[in-house]
Amino acid sequence: MSNTKSPASGSAEGARRATGAGPETGRGGKGRWSAKRKASVVLELLRGADLESTSRKYGVTAATLTEWRDAFLAAGAEALKARQEAQLDEQGRRQKGVIAEMAVENELLRERIRRMEDEKPFLRWRSRK
Repeated sequence: MSNTKSPASGSAEGARRATGAGPETGRGGKGRWSAKRKASVVLELLRGADLESTSRKYGVTAATLTEWRDAFLAAGAEALKARQEAQLDEQGRRQKGVIAEMAVENELLRERIRRMEDEKPFLRWRSRK
């Protein structure tokens, strides 16, 4: 029963230290990342951090970081579009409401005119003699 470490385990541990994956980054690049954690890494990149150094720091490939960044930016663009579309939809709903109200008023006025034309006039004119 020897306490010596095998060379493979020592090199892996050294590699982990060299990449900077430590307690502040949790599991390194292994396992699932929460959306909040991905967003913080992407924001770090967008603030100007170097892609390669960030990749080493978090133990995630540069390609993965690029995918996260692209997805983050695409989702932001979609959110802005959705907001504009929602505003246009709201404006359309209001306009349709106004049009419907005017159509009802017109229909009521037409009905009133028809009734007035069908009935005898209220005042009868008498000739003065």
